[in-house]
Amino acid sequence: MLSLSKACSKTRESRRARSFTGAPAPPWRLRNVSGLQILESLPFTRFNWLTHGFSTRPRGVSVLDSSDPRNTRTEKVLNLGYTDWDRRERVDENRRRFVHALGATEMPLVTLRQIHSDVAHIISAPPAEPPKGDALATSASGLLLAVQTADCIPILLVDPRHRAVAAIHSGWRGTVARIAAKALGRMQMEFATKPADVLAAIGPGIGQCCYEVGPDVVKEFAAQSPQARSWFEGPFDALASGEDPNPLPWLTMMPPGHQPPPPRCHLDLKAANAALLTDASVSPKNIFVSELCTFCHPDLFFSYRRERTTGRMMSVIGII
Repeated sequence: MLSLSKACSKTRESRRARSFTGAPAPPWRLRNVSGLQILESLPFTRFNWLTHGFSTRPRGVSVLDSSDPRNTRTEKVLNLGYTDWDRRERVDENRRRFVHALGATEMPLVTLRQIHSDVAHIISAPPAEPPKGDALATSASGLLLAVQTADCIPILLVDPRHRAVAAIHSGWRGTVARIAAKALGRMQMEFATKPADVLAAIGPGIGQCCYEVGPDVVKEFAAQSPQARSWFEGPFDALASGEDPNPLPWLTMMPPGHQPPPPRCHLDLKAANAALLTDASVSPKNIFVSELCTFCHPDLFFSYRRERTTGRMMSVIGII
């Protein structure tokens, strides 16, 4: 078992990318499996009928040239998304290795055409084409549900009473649209899931330490949730109200083009999704949040905001 670092602190210094070092707390573990590093939620591992895992960046066959001009290295990475810069056969091999490491080689991988929506699909067999949406749920065995991320928040749900599972992709738009709660609602309708029975694993994604957003995002959250302020660090009220932070710029006595940048807030997407699940009656003690920030750990995770040209991780779950 490998050690994990604790969450990055909410300081200016922590907003710089840095190496992955230190020791984390349970309920998460990072395992070396068949040469790959796979993150697991320990509470999920007690179900012998369940397989799951959150992929990481190292040890694939894809070749990624760093987009950072200060970094001239070329690295081999486990890119699991069909990105423009990668070759399809390499992504297929990475997916084969990942599924093999999970011990799920007989389970077809079911993916989505993710569109940052509130659309959740219930499936009982592999679809001919990946459906458009941002959540998959099933009670059928033999399917490996997958979502792809590179800063957005992956969420896996388990209903152990009815043996039903879901995989959810939640960026800021999906969070505003309450995709996690709506996917849970679909499980209630289709599988008679009771939220009190559900376990939720909120996996690695960009942390509040590094996720800076502007007024457009703040306003969306403020309009949709009365508790949104608690998910932001910074001048939430001013940005949510649309106030001009510098209505008389001439008072600063600064030449044109040298005005201070507009104020921004830092958003905690993981806390927001945990709150949405709690509001949907999932017990807080059954919500397990990874403190790992994808932006802060370039040696372990892809981050679109950090790199732009980057790969994709996969978060998967299935009933054996």
